[in-house]
Amino acid sequence: MTQRRAYRWPQPLAGQQERIWYGGDYNPDQWPEEVWDDDVRLMKKAGVNLVSVGIFSWAKIETSEGVYDFDWLDRIIDKLGEAGIAVDLASATASPPMWLTQAHPEVLWKDYRGDVCQPGARQHWRPTSPVFREYALKLCHAMAEHYKGNPYVVAWHVSNEYGCHNRFDYSEDAEHAFQQWCEERYGTIDAVNDAWGTAFWAQRMNDFSEIVPPRFIGDGNFMNPGKLLDFKRFSSDALKAFYIAERDTLAEITPDLPLTTNFMVSASGSVLDYDDWGDEVDFVSNDHYFIPGEAHLDELAFSASLVDGIARKDPWFLMEHSTSAVNWREINYRKEPGQLVRDSLAHVAMGADAVCYFQWRQSKAGAEKFHSAMVPHAGEDSAVFRDVCELGADLNKLSDEGILGSRLAKSRVAVVFDYESEWAAEHTATPTQHVHHVDEPLAWFRALADQGVTADVVPVRGAWDGYEMVVLPSVYLLSEETTRRVRDYVVGGGRLVVTYYTGISDEKDHVWLGGYPGSIRDVVGVRVEEFMPMGNDFTGVPDHLDLSNGAVAHDIADVIGSVDGTATVLATFKDNPWTGMDGVPAIVANTFGEGRSVYVGARLGREGLALSLPEILESLGMAEAGGNDGRVLHVEREGADGSRFVFSFNRTHETVRVPVEGEVVVSSFADVDVDGETASIKPNGVIVTKK
Repeated sequence: MTQRRAYRWPQPLAGQQERIWYGGDYNPDQWPEEVWDDDVRLMKKAGVNLVSVGIFSWAKIETSEGVYDFDWLDRIIDKLGEAGIAVDLASATASPPMWLTQAHPEVLWKDYRGDVCQPGARQHWRPTSPVFREYALKLCHAMAEHYKGNPYVVAWHVSNEYGCHNRFDYSEDAEHAFQQWCEERYGTIDAVNDAWGTAFWAQRMNDFSEIVPPRFIGDGNFMNPGKLLDFKRFSSDALKAFYIAERDTLAEITPDLPLTTNFMVSASGSVLDYDDWGDEVDFVSNDHYFIPGEAHLDELAFSASLVDGIARKDPWFLMEHSTSAVNWREINYRKEPGQLVRDSLAHVAMGADAVCYFQWRQSKAGAEKFHSAMVPHAGEDSAVFRDVCELGADLNKLSDEGILGSRLAKSRVAVVFDYESEWAAEHTATPTQHVHHVDEPLAWFRALADQGVTADVVPVRGAWDGYEMVVLPSVYLLSEETTRRVRDYVVGGGRLVVTYYTGISDEKDHVWLGGYPGSIRDVVGVRVEEFMPMGNDFTGVPDHLDLSNGAVAHDIADVIGSVDGTATVLATFKDNPWTGMDGVPAIVANTFGEGRSVYVGARLGREGLALSLPEILESLGMAEAGGNDGRVLHVEREGADGSRFVFSFNRTHETVRVPVEGEVVVSSFADVDVDGETASIKPNGVIVTKK
């Protein structure tokens, strides 16, 4: 296993006290210099103390091959630093300039049909191109040499959102790199043949040179699942190798500066294996953009908790989020009043010690001109900028009260998330295309919140086996090592919930035989013989199944053929007798060793899970785990000195009353009663207390 890099956090400028970092991406090269002084004035008014500079500035820094212009960048960095605003300096390698791609079109990535990605947007480079790596590392070297010792630069922002647009490359460079990756992973071509099951459809290979990326194979055909899963692993590793090369080039020259790159962790974000990448950064950074609608707060809290899990509960950096609307959805909804402050404080509650936006000043031209910013098109006299200033004051207050010495308090319950299980479940030849791993962890997080339990979201490689209760939600892949951990956890007294579509295959996507969930059947006390998908694409097919406890299953159910003598059926399916599902077990409790388990054999959604959870928790001996008002998301950060910061977020569209625990530090869209013992939190509101 890779050795995790030592945690290092950007330190304040000389003479300044440590504060929550607050600011955003700053693109002064988009504006005439007469705007810069106004930017600095407004930054100071808002309480901004850090900005990220140079992210997409390669063409302005290296104007032609080997010709560098640092003068403009020096001027703005000095202007910011002299005003007390630190700089998170980018390596500027995210998008190559036109002079480079015209001279070397071989650096442009290819799609699975062989079409070349032309310049005109961003990230139009191959991660495996030796030519592009040479040019990018030359720029990193020049940047590091020029800015080493600069007193205003506190961290390196390496590239930007790796894989956002160039996750998959099917070029000749990628083919050679994929062959080498397979040889390093498996050692022999026979081991690759075994892993990919190439005996099926006569796909056996005699040499590593016969390995090709999963290019276009015809509409309606099915790619080898093992190859496709490994190509996703390879693609994450290829981008990671490029990041490491940039990181090490910068670190060699500026060893005192911490380095990071911005992940894209969200409930559905599985572009890269971010938990694997977490080993390679000095501090974890994330970009998160809200999901419009009723899941807004819950999805944000879920994602932020996952980032905290990737960071192993060290402080992490919210590198980008939005003040209001984004620009890249079909419909770009604005944020409601209160959500700018509330969303930011929700990230802080979940362990962020930095809150930054894309971007500082809203662009007047370009593809992101309608993306919201800290200073909107409407300017200083706007509700958005007033909220930006309010948030800056709130973050300063939290810093004054000592929140920087605290960490997100450990929950009693962990919900496990696994990037590779999602990658495997994305294949186009599965029981149903309507079931994926990524949907189930969020449903469990929300259902637990409805019961007053704010769970920790923990990567499968993380220390989930140190929790009182663990949920394995559609964790499709269970390796032998993870299987051992599951068994040891329950034998030792742990309380485990396992859902449908968990433990179907091992890490090679080879099905565990004998009935699902193969390697842990005895742990959960059930034997699933086949799946029952549901839908409405054909007249007369089942589109749901009722449960005896009142829940309703959609999309998929398990046909549980038998249960062990140690098991107790908590709920069954109710259906017409001729379907064969009437009376079939749906939720089953079991004892195993010193521990207990519950198996949930259908997709119940947040509502069905919330309805079923009281009995599930009781069967696990966790009935008292909730206790909080399910209308309120309750999060705590605890300090080494025993202090606790309690965050209470309203999850509803109605005003809710909560007890005030300790001294009120920050409130937004909330009113504390005269007696000081209770508070009313309005929709989109939050109250933070210290005790």
